[in-house]
This record gives sequence, structure tokens and C-alpha cells, in this order.
Amino acid sequence: MFGKILIANRGEIALRVICACKDLGIRTVAVYSEADRDSLHVRFADEAVCIGPAKSTRSYLDMPSIISAAEITNVDAIHPGYGFLSENADFAEVCQASGLDFIGPRPEVTRLMGFKQHAREAMAKAGVPVLPGSRGILSDAAQAASLAAEIGYPVLLKAAAGGGGRGMRIVRQESELASLFAQARQEAEASFSCADVYLEKYILAPRHIEFQVLGDLHGDVAVLGERECSIQRRHQKLVEEAPSPAVAPSLRERMSTILRSALSEIGYSNAGTVEFLMDATGELHFIEVNARIQVEHPVTEFITGIDLVKAQILVAAGLHLHEVIPGPIQLNGHAIECRINAEHPKTFTPSPGRITGLNIPGGIGIRVDTAAYQDGVISPYYDSLVAKLIAFGHDRTEAIGRMNRALEMFVVEGIHTTIPLHQRILAHPDFLAGKLDTDFLSRLDAA
Repeated sequence: MFGKILIANRGEIALRVICACKDLGIRTVAVYSEADRDSLHVRFADEAVCIGPAKSTRSYLDMPSIISAAEITNVDAIHPGYGFLSENADFAEVCQASGLDFIGPRPEVTRLMGFKQHAREAMAKAGVPVLPGSRGILSDAAQAASLAAEIGYPVLLKAAAGGGGRGMRIVRQESELASLFAQARQEAEASFSCADVYLEKYILAPRHIEFQVLGDLHGDVAVLGERECSIQRRHQKLVEEAPSPAVAPSLRERMSTILRSALSEIGYSNAGTVEFLMDATGELHFIEVNARIQVEHPVTEFITGIDLVKAQILVAAGLHLHEVIPGPIQLNGHAIECRINAEHPKTFTPSPGRITGLNIPGGIGIRVDTAAYQDGVISPYYDSLVAKLIAFGHDRTEAIGRMNRALEMFVVEGIHTTIPLHQRILAHPDFLAGKLDTDFLSRLDAA
């Protein structure tokens, strides 16, 4: 087992990893930028090293600084959390070359999954259902137009190396394709230093369903149910829940069988998420693999009883999956997560600043993952997440009731937050009925 782990991240996920390490008796090293000097992950880690100024390219994305911090503190492994360097195959390789275990998938698998067209091809070969689309990178707009005419409009242009909605354009008719193709390439190049794009059929108002997976270093893969992540704004998730109201046990079992085989075949290890779109007929279509722990992992932890971050550490240390998850995976109850962001709830304008008043809700079935505290500052330099509020109940109705209670008792003063938005979402008849899709927010705004 590891004796000491460096956490190459910040905020609530850094605290989350510290908690798992404390449970395992593992010492921790926090790294921090000058802007995060007073952050809670710095306070609660056993050691802390400043790695640079506020700008993330000179701190949390600075590989040499992070490796230097790992070497001077004599750690055994690095946990990247999510975001920043978590899906950077080069960083994983640098860790290995420096004699450090990287708590995540192998570099070659991360690289394969990170290049989305290659991931799509690998999944299709392994029998995972994928959308009709290009078999490789599009060479020009003419090739895109020819393929779009073949599979039918609307189609979606996507950055091969991208994520977060960048380098993505919906093309609804042929006259738009040439200009949108150029825009997608330009944005992909600016965002990811790679202009490659591919094309796939665009599904109108789909549900966004993802499956949590966990693999060991010995070829075994487990699937820990699915999450519903359909409520989004600009491809950024706002509310997640598990299990999905739209996934029947038979579909869950069928997809779990397919994914266990597919991921074992490509040598997937550690935690990851396989994301799908569900069309109006209830069929699932592969989008991508996120080769890391997800922001929304707590809802899966609630319904399975499995500590996913602790499991990440254990499988990275070489334990077999049956040692990490000793019994059959069972899904019990229902969990919902609301991402509380420092944004205006109607305009989504960022709202960084000092928290002048704070009340964290509690009670049965409530969990709050946060690095916020009274008089703490939400920095303008990083993402706007203030807290993840998670509610658990024996069924969806009870989980919604507990979430409503917690949102009412969650007080954050000094900045704007999205708490009022979440209260509106949970009160909407479509949410209560489980009628969810990626266009949900537009219906909410029209109400």
C-alpha cells in the first residue's frame, strides 16, 4: 500500500481525496497556487507545497512543478482528481518515468480515450452501440457534406481531442455546413491545439446517461450502475442522479455486460465513466469515455455503498477488484446531486468573491462536498463550483424531498449562487415526472 500520496488538484476534490487517504492511513501532500494559500485542502493535508502563481498554467497544470513537489516530499503516488491533468496521458507517463504511480488508467488507454474518434472506433469494434458518423477525421468540408447527406441532417461536428462543448457545432442543413466546419476547427485548435474534427448523427433532445466503471490492473472490470446527467447548460452538467429514471434493469444489465467486455479488451483500469446519449426510442449511443473520477461520483457512492476514491487508490496499489468490492454490486435507493456554482442563477454571470455568511445543510440523507468556509474566497481564477449537494432517499421521491429541504437550508452570502435555479428545477413538473433531456433548461426558462 502507498505510504504517501500527492494530490495534484485543489478545492473539494482535493479534500475528497484527503478523506479517502485518511481512511486508509495514507499521508497526503497538497499542492497549491498562491491564490489557494488559505484553502482547506492545504490546511488538512499532512504536508503542502506551493507550486506557483494563481494562473493554472503556471501551477496546477505545471507538470515539472508538480513532479518536483512529489520528489521533495517523497511520495509514492499522485492522484490527479478531475480536470487539470487528470486525463493527460503525458503527465501519467512522466509520473511513471519518475518512479511514481499515477492513480488513474494507463497512459496508453488514457490517450486512446482522449482522442474521441479513436475511442469511438475502439468501442464500436468491441460491440458498444455508437451513432452513425465518420470513421475517421474529416479532411475538409466537402467530405463532411457528403457524409451528412448520407446519414441525414441534423449532424454534429465534434473536436476529436475536445470536451466541455468546445469545438462542437450542430449543423441542421447543408447551407450551414461549410461555415460551421470552419468554426469547429478554429475553436478546436484554439482550445486543444488540435483542429481535427469528426462528424456523427445529432440526436434531438436526448437524455445523457453515463455508466460508472472500475477496473483493476489484472483485467477485471466492474460496472457500478448508471447516472442521469441530462440537465445541462452548454454541455455542462447541473444536476445528476442515480439510478436513471429511464434505464430499466434489463437495459442496465445488457449494457453492463457489453461494457465489462469492451473495457477489459482495451485494458482499462481504475475509475472511469462511459457516456451515452439515449434517443426517443430508449436506445443508447456511445459518446465518450472520461478516464478519471467524475464530479458526480457521490451519487453512485450513495446507491452502491462503495467509496470510489478509496477504490481508485486500492486498485492502483495492485489489489484485485474482488478485494476492493468483496460482494455483488447492488443498487439501493436513489441519489441526486446539485452543483452549487458561484454564478447568478438567471444570467449565469460568474460571481467570485468572499463568502460573508455560510450555513451548510445536514440531516439524514444529506452530504455536502465543499471546500468553502466562512470568510473564504471563491477565486476568479478557477471553476465556479462552491459545493456539491447530494441527497439520498429510499426512492426518488424521498431524495427530491430531502434535496428541497437541504436547498432551503443552504445559505451562502456575499456571492450569488445557483441555489435558486436548483429550487426551480426540482419544482418543475417534468423533473418530478422524470421526463428529462438535454433541452430541459430551455423549457425551464420558458416557464
